[in-house]
Amino acid sequence: MSLLSGSDIAELDEWITQAANSELKSFANGIARDIDAVRAAITTSWTTSPVEGQISRIKAIKRQMYGRASYPLLRRRVLLAA
Repeated sequence: MSLLSGSDIAELDEWITQAANSELKSFANGIARDIDAVRAAITTSWTTSPVEGQISRIKAIKRQMYGRASYPLLRRRVLLAA
């Protein structure tokens, strides 16, 4: 299932061109640098939303343990929290 049509992709290219001459220049340049990934993100139905919560949980545990314990203890705590 495609989320955007060919004309939408053309409009994206046109927007990037227009934005490159405005105060959004830096943002537009960033999108243009990685245009293949941007097109893939908006034309496919794949998402990482289900794993974002897990990533946030692991990062929170990692921040709590920073400088306090060794890697084996951090690994054990992450696995036990799952």
